[in-house]
Formats: sequence, structure tokens, C-alpha cells
Amino acid sequence: MQIRDRIKELRRVRAGDLQPHPKNWRTHPDSQRDALRGVLADIGYADALLVREGDDGLLELIDGHLRAETTPDALVPVLVLDVSADEADKILLTHDPLAAMAGADRQRVGDLVESCDFEHPQVVEMLDQLEKDLNQSAWPSDDEANRPEVDIPELYQVVIECEGEHEQEQVYQRMRKEGYRCRVLTL
Repeated sequence: MQIRDRIKELRRVRAGDLQPHPKNWRTHPDSQRDALRGVLADIGYADALLVREGDDGLLELIDGHLRAETTPDALVPVLVLDVSADEADKILLTHDPLAAMAGADRQRVGDLVESCDFEHPQVVEMLDQLEKDLNQSAWPSDDEANRPEVDIPELYQVVIECEGEHEQEQVYQRMRKEGYRCRVLTL
């Protein structure tokens, strides 16, 4: 498979100058905003925002809306992508859901939580919730994702649609007389 590199350049841009994507579908609860502020305070920017350059020369956000909103006066790293408006829509739609499909190794998450100290209570609260979700199986673990499939024996069945209960009873009786194992289902 030939994979194209769509990154044109890395720029530092004032976050407030970036144009939000008009089709951005993500919402951000206060708990997420608070946790992001805590991570930015503890660590800073460690990831680039994704943008495309519009026909008017303005940079339109594809990913990183909350970071841009949170730090409007900061010079932030942006990856300028060589994508059309339609391709930007596709990235906007799939970027976060694709990341959300990842499983989690509960032990490694627990080890990381134990080994990292965060100053901001919002980040600690977010990580506590992550551990709680993992322990309640809100996320599939790698163990669950790699379980062998259950061996289900082959069954050959025929479903017959009937006009009503009376016809269903007649078909059932006829099939039983012919030696078939039958079940009556009403869907």
C-alpha cells in the first residue's frame, strides 16, 4: 500500500488566529477543560494541532480545537496539512474515534499512574476515572481483545415467514411430522 505524507510543514502560530472548523462535532465538558489546563500547566504542549490552509490563506483547525481555545494567546505548534476541504472533513470525523478504538493494558496503566505525580487535582481526578473505567471494563483490555474465538458448531436453519399464528402452527406440525427439530419463534 502506498501511503502519502500529507504534512507540508510545522509552524508556530498564535492559537487565537486559527479558525475553528465549522463542522467540528466534538464537545468538551468542564472536566475535560480542567484536566487539559492541568496537563498544559504540568507538561506544556507536547503535540501539534492539525490545520489546513484555506483559499483565503487562513489556517483552519482540523484537530486541537480545545487546546486552541484554552491558550488563545500562546504560540502553538501546528502541522499544516496538504488536504482538501473534503479530506479535512474525513480527518475531523475519524481522528478521535480511531484513537478511541485502542485497547488498554490495565497493569501498565496502573503502573504509570503510580509512577507519575501531577500537581493539578483535575489531572489526578481524570486518571482516577481512567483506572475506575478500566477496572469496570469500560475499555477492552488487550487480554480481552486477544481472546481466542469460541468454537460454535455449525447449525443449518431455515426461517419460514407465516401470515399468522394459525399458519405458523400448521407449518410447525407438518415439519415435526417429517422429522425435523423445530422451534416456534415470534419476532
